[in-house]
Amino acid sequence: MQKMTFYTHKKRWKVALFIVAIVIGVLSLTYTGRLVKKMEVEEQKNMKIWAEAQTALTNMDDMQQEISFYLKIVSKNTTIPVILVNHNDSIVTAINIKKGKEHNPKYLYHKLEKMKEGHERIVIDFPDGTKNYIYYEDSTILKQLTIYPYVQLGVISLFILISYLAFSSSRKAEQNQVWVGMSKETAHQLGTPISSLMAWLEILEQTDENKSYIKEMGKDVKRLQMVAERFSKIGSLPELPLTDLRKILDAAIGYMKTRTSKNIKFALHYNTTGEVIIPLNGSLFHWVIENLVKNSVDAMNGKGNISIYLVENAKEAIIEMTDSGKGIPKSKHKTVFNPGYTSKERGWGLGLSLSKRIVENYHKGKIFVHNSEISHGTTFKIVLPKQQNS
Repeated sequence: MQKMTFYTHKKRWKVALFIVAIVIGVLSLTYTGRLVKKMEVEEQKNMKIWAEAQTALTNMDDMQQEISFYLKIVSKNTTIPVILVNHNDSIVTAINIKKGKEHNPKYLYHKLEKMKEGHERIVIDFPDGTKNYIYYEDSTILKQLTIYPYVQLGVISLFILISYLAFSSSRKAEQNQVWVGMSKETAHQLGTPISSLMAWLEILEQTDENKSYIKEMGKDVKRLQMVAERFSKIGSLPELPLTDLRKILDAAIGYMKTRTSKNIKFALHYNTTGEVIIPLNGSLFHWVIENLVKNSVDAMNGKGNISIYLVENAKEAIIEMTDSGKGIPKSKHKTVFNPGYTSKERGWGLGLSLSKRIVENYHKGKIFVHNSEISHGTTFKIVLPKQQNS
């Protein structure tokens, strides 16, 4: 049911993004069409003014009539900012200037200076030899058309970015669902042989033979039960009771000591002799330490030293695990935690990815490669909060 819900949401996301793409396209076309329509109207108006000018030029017989004609033409312009000045560079009139600034001399002369740096002025020659000058800048419509491609590019880029992030999140969610499903299926599959082994142990315990073997088999059955429990917890929030971190570390390292080569030397260094109490799921964190130890053992090819340091302060408990292995290149310090990353010929490369999930997602801590030198070893660092933020 959960899987079906996920795919339903994914389909809805695709439909929503498709609708948004259509809306962006329609709005872009609508806006462009409106600008084009305005330009058409403006062109028609300019042609009418031009026709009127041709007629008026043949009928003018005095200077006053010519000035009135030019002012009439200027006044019919509704989009292009224009300033008309006389031969003394005094402003005669200003059209389509920023609202509220039409009668502000300081602003008008500042605007005039900017216009002089732009388009070439238009000279008006009068019969008495004097001249007037028209200064202007691009119309509002033309400015809108100039910046519109950049606005459209920005909108499209934003849409592509949002789409990428949405599908990236979708892929991660899908991977999480596969991960959770695989984990729970593994736990389910382990359940049957564990139950069978427990039944056989009960039968064997009824005899007095091979007590030592039965005891060891019992330990392995308990171990299988713990593994199944761990996998069953993947995908759900585990309980984090207040737990002694030192006790978990001792148990995890003790367990790994008996299952690694005698050529691996372990050393524990604690900065306190008392308990280190933090919110912790012991079973899952036991798994983290096992994965780190296994990673170190593989890096040392079965021979070397592993040192574990535990330090605490008022807010955090800090663990550092250092090995004398082959080291990790700096470019791989983050990659090693990706699912599927492994330097071994065999294996799935899930150990460190699991560890990161357990530490960061479940315990709200941090795990990272603190330091590594090729051929000298690696230090992994884990930081765990002493209090969980609600």
